[in-house]
Amino acid sequence: MNLVVQGGPIDDFVLKALEQACSPKRTDHIDAHAVRLVGASDSGRAASICAEAGLDWAWVPEGRRLGDFGLFVTDMDSTLIDIECIDEIAGMQGLKSEVAAITEAAMRGDIDFGESLMRRVSVLAGLPEAALGQVYDQRMRLNPGAERLIAGLKAAGVHTVLVSGGFTYFTERLKARLGFDDAYANELEIREGLLTGKIIGPVVDGLAKAAHLRRIRDALGLGPDKVIAVGDGANDTPMLRAAGLGVAFRAKPVLREVADCTIDHAGLDGILNLFD
Repeated sequence: MNLVVQGGPIDDFVLKALEQACSPKRTDHIDAHAVRLVGASDSGRAASICAEAGLDWAWVPEGRRLGDFGLFVTDMDSTLIDIECIDEIAGMQGLKSEVAAITEAAMRGDIDFGESLMRRVSVLAGLPEAALGQVYDQRMRLNPGAERLIAGLKAAGVHTVLVSGGFTYFTERLKARLGFDDAYANELEIREGLLTGKIIGPVVDGLAKAAHLRRIRDALGLGPDKVIAVGDGANDTPMLRAAGLGVAFRAKPVLREVADCTIDHAGLDGILNLFD
């Protein structure tokens, strides 16, 4: 196995401790903030060494390449971007703290996502559609490494999908901006330029995310092992379980439990470092 360590400066003391713990055949420096210990053995000590140093780590089969995968599926809010869009929209109504508390409970898995979404969307009734543009233009930022990650995936010929329990207003713009092949999310009902506080069509929840993953995977003729999925909350659990490689990005504990690896310190482009 290879041990990929990344997310910050890796000093000589930490690197030597990892080499003593894992006995790699060699150590490759990927960049200034990432190394790959090739042919390493898991002694059980690497995790504690990396945690103490504030670094991410992941065990990856030797020879695994990005081109071995054919499908990449990612969540949007707090994964691809640095906000929860619905919380910021609610902030236009002066209700951000109340809505954010419901969002947080849903992401932890404490309450049903569909129920929480309906409760949060109802608060938006009467808000002008222009508020969505304000959130996109003024408050939304891509998480570090997002552009480089998507560019790297596309260069490797991987089909990219953005699937979100958020809203089509944002996913469609990000699809065009970053070049995603597909995007799926909830559609806010708008009448006479005002949000009605309702959703059009079925809710895109955790099960729907996984269903989109499986449908596209099957259409592409891929096996589950050819899929990468990335998310941050409980709502992403089904799609990570349906993927060959599930990545928890700065995630809630409930998602970390089912993920193959966790990224807390590196950017999204740290996913590219997992592959030879």
